[in-house]
Amino acid sequence: MKTLEFFENVQNILSFFLMFYSVYNIVIWLFVYAKPIKKKKIIKKKHKIMAVISARNEEAVIGNLIESLNNQVYPKNKFDIYVIADNCTDSTAKVAKNAGAIVYERFNEFKRSKGYALEWFFDIVLKEFPDKYDAFCIFDADNIVAPNFISKMNEKLCEGETVVQGYRDIKNPGDNWVSGNYAIFYWTMDRCYHSTRDKLGLSPLINGTGFMIAMSVLKEEGGWHTETLTEDTETSMNMIAKGRRIAWANDAVIYDEQPTDFVEAWNQRLRWGVGTAQCLKACLPKMIKSKHMSPQLIDGIIYLMGMPLILFSVLITGIDLLKFLLIPTKQSLALIQGKLFFALAFAALSILHALWIVWLEKKDVKKVWKGIVTYPIFLVVSYFVNFAAFFNMKLQWKQIKHESVVSIDDIVK
Repeated sequence: MKTLEFFENVQNILSFFLMFYSVYNIVIWLFVYAKPIKKKKIIKKKHKIMAVISARNEEAVIGNLIESLNNQVYPKNKFDIYVIADNCTDSTAKVAKNAGAIVYERFNEFKRSKGYALEWFFDIVLKEFPDKYDAFCIFDADNIVAPNFISKMNEKLCEGETVVQGYRDIKNPGDNWVSGNYAIFYWTMDRCYHSTRDKLGLSPLINGTGFMIAMSVLKEEGGWHTETLTEDTETSMNMIAKGRRIAWANDAVIYDEQPTDFVEAWNQRLRWGVGTAQCLKACLPKMIKSKHMSPQLIDGIIYLMGMPLILFSVLITGIDLLKFLLIPTKQSLALIQGKLFFALAFAALSILHALWIVWLEKKDVKKVWKGIVTYPIFLVVSYFVNFAAFFNMKLQWKQIKHESVVSIDDIVK
């Protein structure tokens, strides 16, 4: 039984790390009800801002995004829209030009991702007009932008912030259970991750789209440089490692289209998992060696450690199976009963969490009820997807089809 004792000791150590990670995040979640920290404006200025959209074959949706940007409550002479038509084979460039955007077309068969497109575009910006704009905002082609988004980001610039993430809402939360799951996930990230950390003086993360970066930061970095499939997480961690704190703009809202097909959702989340694992390898050494030791840095490291903790949980499950084979029958039955109780408790708590988030964010429960009751499935699938990511590290970027033709008038009524 010494073998069993050894494995139990290993299991206890791994369980300690999992418990620490869980308790740490739960403690931060307790600050969802805390009041945001109000910052005073240090300057009063309407900054010159550029919107940047990287798009590949998005002719169906990009027009509505540009329309929502054209309708911003912000001086027209202080805001321009740029579209990177990246390896397009459709009419994306034409639709964007007709809608009033400045279009740059890019073709590269070997470097095909949003990160590469942004790197290419910002190299042009720094060479041709480095001082024309004070900041830029990044959007995805399927987004719809609330009318006050740019003005809210300008307020953050006036407060002295240089990197700011906006509130990521959903265009199609009620389409089916898959999009409903995504909606609950992003509302959770908005309220329980980004907002709480901002209140605590920690650093939210850049979350793919709907964020702003001051041009001064781009110049200091010498352009946009990412190498992983999740350029948002990579950029966030690199900034935190250099002592920059990302701010949160709860009132700067964008609406994002989410997948409705399970296989498509799996593939997207597998890419996220692979990208996060790549970030662990690319960013963690920089963060550990960083001279800018701070609570933000420690928090970022803990975030990245969520990936290896998935492997820890697999090992814990494997040890449970081993114990089932080695211990007497009565104890085996007790072990099974304990695991069944845990599974039922997990499902119940997941559904209650989903209901709480929907209520907290003042969303329509009837619209996302399918997402609420299936949210435990979403979380379990996320576990398996992230585990599978470790065996797909050479995964290539694949486009997600966007077909939800929704205008800002359909959302903001």
